[in-house]
Amino acid sequence: MTDPSGLPPVRPGRRGLAAARPGVPLLAALVLWGYAVRHTDVSRLDDFGLVTALHPGFWAGLAVLTAGFWFTVRDPRRPGGWPAAYVLGLLVMERATQAVLYPTPLYAWAWKHDAVVGHLLTDGGLQGADRVGDMAVYDQWPGFFAAQAALVRLLGVESAAMYMAWWPLVSSLMLLLPLLLVYRTFTEDRRLTWTAVWLFCAANWVGQDYFSPQSVAFVLHLGVLAVVLRRYGGYGGARGRQRQALWTVVTSALVTAIVISHQLTPGMLAVSLLALCLVRRCRDWVPLVSTVVIFLAWCLTAALPFLSAAMPDMIRSVGDVGGNVATGYGATPTGTGAVATSWAARLLSGTVLLLAVAGVWRQRVLRRRAMPLLVIAAAPLPMFAASSYGSEMIFRVLMFMLPGVAFFAAAALLPKVRTLAAEAEAENAAGAAARAGAADAGPATDAGAGARARGARARAPAAARLRIGVWGPLPVLLAGTLAFVPSYSGKDRINYFPPAEVALVQQLFDGAPGGSLIVAANRNYPLAHESYGTIDHYWFLDDARRHVDEILRAPAATLARDMSGVERPGRAYFLLTQGQSANSEMNGQLTADQLDRVRKSVAASPRFRLVAENDAGVVYELRREGGAER
Repeated sequence: MTDPSGLPPVRPGRRGLAAARPGVPLLAALVLWGYAVRHTDVSRLDDFGLVTALHPGFWAGLAVLTAGFWFTVRDPRRPGGWPAAYVLGLLVMERATQAVLYPTPLYAWAWKHDAVVGHLLTDGGLQGADRVGDMAVYDQWPGFFAAQAALVRLLGVESAAMYMAWWPLVSSLMLLLPLLLVYRTFTEDRRLTWTAVWLFCAANWVGQDYFSPQSVAFVLHLGVLAVVLRRYGGYGGARGRQRQALWTVVTSALVTAIVISHQLTPGMLAVSLLALCLVRRCRDWVPLVSTVVIFLAWCLTAALPFLSAAMPDMIRSVGDVGGNVATGYGATPTGTGAVATSWAARLLSGTVLLLAVAGVWRQRVLRRRAMPLLVIAAAPLPMFAASSYGSEMIFRVLMFMLPGVAFFAAAALLPKVRTLAAEAEAENAAGAAARAGAADAGPATDAGAGARARGARARAPAAARLRIGVWGPLPVLLAGTLAFVPSYSGKDRINYFPPAEVALVQQLFDGAPGGSLIVAANRNYPLAHESYGTIDHYWFLDDARRHVDEILRAPAATLARDMSGVERPGRAYFLLTQGQSANSEMNGQLTADQLDRVRKSVAASPRFRLVAENDAGVVYELRREGGAER
């Protein structure tokens, strides 16, 4: 921490102007952002997603915001609220841009979760696999969806789709409080705290802040860790035991909310608490025991049907680290844009990890004082050996590591942090030296002038080091902040569904009777799980590669055979949209030419009739009578 007593005083007449000066870059950045979003066209996204569509003013605004934050957070004369204002500005530019630009919500998974909320509102209760098939997994972890159903009714809106486009911003704001509590457990240096928060926001590109159970479960996960790190241990006597019991109730409530909402987060929390206990950084085993008991109780009751069916695959994946981190077919970035944005994400994460290593090596005091954060950062790593989690484990581990990693990465960008005791000792020593100098001061002499000259020469290297310390980290911080955009928004061609695509799929579901079957290339389209209790689905790219090749050889004939057998009054439909095509092309499944060949074959076949078509896709219905096929 810097001693402000050595800084030049601010004149009273200019105090108000100086206090408002940090807001100038922030205001300029937001003005540039507002201008940029008004002049950005997202109607024709390419393989780089939002990156190439954004107006240059966005990039200029983000650069101004980052520079303004850095010089503000480094200046001890600035009020503590300014770094918080800059972080809020960062979240607006990072997480609200898509909500402002796109007229419909992003992510097929968000639309799927909206369908689950709608299912709860319509049916009014939970159902098993005999009614809703593999979607029953959501009924076995219903916490998030039940809360959203209550929120939909409270707000009086038609569905969660009315607000879920803004959920990334909302969930990111919810993360700030537990994150600050965790960081302030180990330092009172606001430079370190807010720089760590900034790096966390800039490096959290994984995309689990969308409308999902993981977004809320992660907030609760950090909340439990904040309580454990700040409030457990150190209590004695009857009153201390009462406080401990109170915090046990609080953590148990948070853990229960996690357990009934998400499958993975309780395991991540358990391994973090176990690691803290094993290294004796948490001397109370109650939080860990209560987490395990609540988790097991849920798994052996409400979640037992799903776990019983999934257990063989889960057992086979234990210890298969290579298989658990592999992406597999249909998840390999393909094309210049997809590969470039994928590498941007890897470089961003790699840079933050390297900075964290440098921070651990450089900040010796933090290695001791913030050891629990090191433990929390490393604790998720064994999960690589536990499961692939649908080829997403590598991303989830990175996300759960990030709070600790961001803290030490920030430490690498800042001057050495001293403990409060060392700071007080340094201030006392400086004061004693000043008093001694004043007592020894006498008439100016040549010797005194020489001493002052030598002092000036000695201070020159220190001033040079100070300039390097201020300006040197800025390019790193700026590069990381800018790299967030391609890492987070580089796949928006896949994730964005224009209104025409939404309207086409909605028209299909409005006309499809109960018991119908919808066949599509993949599930990357809006409303894909609409009416999942009464409408069945088949995504042929999820099938074995041998069968996909059979479809490519004789598209209409093979699809007609796959779609036959639907009983009346149900009907069989073939749906192909631009969202499916983008996902297939950019993830290494089928090319645009191959999908177009499938569409043309279906269109030319007498077995199919056109139901609906627009710029975003087509819908065909399988005729019940026979006919020639090609």
